[in-house]
Amino acid sequence: MPAVMADPLTLPRLPHLPDAGTDWRRVAKIVTAKRQLEGEGFEVRRPFPGIDLSLADPFLLLDHMGAVEYAPGEAKGTPWHPHRGFETVTYIIDGAFQHQDTTGGGGLISDGATQWMTAASGIQHIEQPPPELVAKGGLFHGVQLWVNLPRAQKWVQPRYQDIEARDVKLLAADDGSSLVRVIAGSLAGHDGPGVTYTPINYLHATVAPGARLALPWPRDFNAMVYVLSGRGTVGVEQTGLDEGQLAVFAGSHHHGAQDGLVVRAADSQPQASANGWEILILGGLPIREPVARYGPFVMNTRDEIVQAFEDFQAGRMGTVPVPHLSAADEPLS
Repeated sequence: MPAVMADPLTLPRLPHLPDAGTDWRRVAKIVTAKRQLEGEGFEVRRPFPGIDLSLADPFLLLDHMGAVEYAPGEAKGTPWHPHRGFETVTYIIDGAFQHQDTTGGGGLISDGATQWMTAASGIQHIEQPPPELVAKGGLFHGVQLWVNLPRAQKWVQPRYQDIEARDVKLLAADDGSSLVRVIAGSLAGHDGPGVTYTPINYLHATVAPGARLALPWPRDFNAMVYVLSGRGTVGVEQTGLDEGQLAVFAGSHHHGAQDGLVVRAADSQPQASANGWEILILGGLPIREPVARYGPFVMNTRDEIVQAFEDFQAGRMGTVPVPHLSAADEPLS
């Protein structure tokens, strides 16, 4: 798994959280992701929407792509499509994806890199596997997260962040056994590279087989854990959580001096998780505004959705570039 690996013993460590003084978040719900086809026909597992979206606020959607070993010619992407009102965050763990948008942003995302596209007032983009992956096949594994924008930021200019694997902040568990990658947000005073409009934490952890990982957590954030591969338990209740399942934690009870999340990897892991249990840990400050969504648009009112369709049809969300033909592509006259 080429998502950034490092020796946890060489990294800054998370603080030890005392059992007595920590308000451990309890598990409220377990959701098994539904499988469906996206874009030009690639399968995703989608744990939400499907749950009450207020539990996931400020997140709107999570798509888990792979892990899949593509045969030659099998890899697929999406055609050009518009977005308005939120951000799409694409994190590629194995393999590669090409991204291009109508502001000129984009590039190749591969092996632990993230592209963070703030659609905001409106943009079109296309996401495709690179030609070599299509031609030769190979391993592909990634996730796309949709992050809502507050009403005040839905009309800002689109922007694009290219977060390379080397930019991600790496931390170790308090006992040095497990690796935590901070893509965005802040964990125990260590900040990830992603710049966000609304406060969130977006983490990818590799929890060593049999190890326990405890994280300090902001009081006012919600919290979710999604399993990319392997198995383990979540919460002090040790609720089982397998690949493709999402745990939603209950809100803070403000009993202890510090809120905490605790997870534990099973002693034995499947071959695909030989390094450990692979999980995403997500949370954020809920926006708590009305959500009107239809397809690629997420606004506050139905009228704004209608306006988004009108703006898109009138060409106000950028112009798709004309493909450039090389001389070899031109038809013979």
